[in-house]
Amino acid sequence: MKKFSHNILFGSESGHTLEGIEVAYHTIGHLSPSKDNVVWVCHALTANSDVQDWWDGLFGTERLFGPETHFIVCANILGSCYGSTGPTSINPKSRQPYYHDFPLLTIRDLVKAHQFLADYLGIEKIQTLVGGSLGGFQAMEWAINQPDRIENLILIATAAKHSAWGIAFNESQRLAIESDYTWLWRDDKAGRFGLRAARAIALLSYRHYDAYNQTQSDKTDKIDDFKAASYQRYQGKKLVDRFNAHSYYALTKTMDTHHVGRGRISTEHSLGLIKAKTHVIGISSDVLFPPVEQEFLAKHIPRATLDIIESSFGHDGFLIETETISELIQKRKNILNLVG
Repeated sequence: MKKFSHNILFGSESGHTLEGIEVAYHTIGHLSPSKDNVVWVCHALTANSDVQDWWDGLFGTERLFGPETHFIVCANILGSCYGSTGPTSINPKSRQPYYHDFPLLTIRDLVKAHQFLADYLGIEKIQTLVGGSLGGFQAMEWAINQPDRIENLILIATAAKHSAWGIAFNESQRLAIESDYTWLWRDDKAGRFGLRAARAIALLSYRHYDAYNQTQSDKTDKIDDFKAASYQRYQGKKLVDRFNAHSYYALTKTMDTHHVGRGRISTEHSLGLIKAKTHVIGISSDVLFPPVEQEFLAKHIPRATLDIIESSFGHDGFLIETETISELIQKRKNILNLVG
């Protein structure tokens, strides 16, 4: 992992200012002499900058996007707990961690930080920009904000605006965190019990009825200790062991700000500003970002192509169905003019 420091005042859309930021990032492969092989990955909510760690099916040696032909960049988002400036970072003013004082950041703020990193790395053109879920929010905003910088755009299981349904799920998770008696502590471990419950709530939006029935049904008659209940507890603990409640709370607020039409002529007009050759992919069983939202993107992004994957894994299909996603992108390769 590498770090980029931007020591100039960083103004957020909410009107708050950070006295400098740090962005953690990973690179894989080598930049070609003509700098035409950059693949930039925007990660989802609790992922990190090591894209091979969480999206191995698409990125890595002998994958669709590999270091043999591509220079792959993935940067950790502001607000996270994986190296970039976030709630557990030190506030220069108080010389203590921000915690609850960390300002509200928008998706556009996250993108601005990564644009600074791209400038620092000397990347004038991004050959392919890829994002799924919240990563798709970022990729979309970047392609609207700097349309001439992005040549190809791949948007997976995402939307032009975070829906009322999605915001309701996020608020329910924050209520779970707030109900934890430790949440008000100014401590890295504050809210851990609430975070466990929040993750269990989130899973209901990430998966689908069919997926739970297929993988979490009990084969014997029981009156307690059900497999599905154990799974929820396990997944909650798993996130608590690797993530931070302050970051989770802040990033769900950031996620809710996503709306490409905000402050612009309209959502449709904003999508129409995208010049990149765009491939939109949806998951048939996704209840968090249903296919109708990807259909909307494909309809209003000029010359965009659309594929819907038949899967029972719900929203998490964008992380699980990597073989199918690779095949679909490969089929569009001539249209997208992908390197490699």
